[in-house]
Amino acid sequence: MQTLAELGEAVATRRKALGLKQAMVAESAGITPESLSRFERGRSAEFGSRKLLAVLAVIGMELHFIEEGASGSLDELRKERGGT
Repeated sequence: MQTLAELGEAVATRRKALGLKQAMVAESAGITPESLSRFERGRSAEFGSRKLLAVLAVIGMELHFIEEGASGSLDELRKERGGT
């Protein structure tokens, strides 16, 4: 993911896959439903790290950092993503 909008989209996809409503996730994360909605739709100019980490914790996700240019070979990427 390269943008905040892509991150918001990934959060929305995960939340929906879990069958969770925005209001429930927002309340559990300590943010407003409107803030979560704007983030998921890519309409937030910024979304603080505290908010992001709280939302990720609620939906069972975490951040992983990869050094730019150190993503591995094509075979390693396919294996990591469950492909062949």
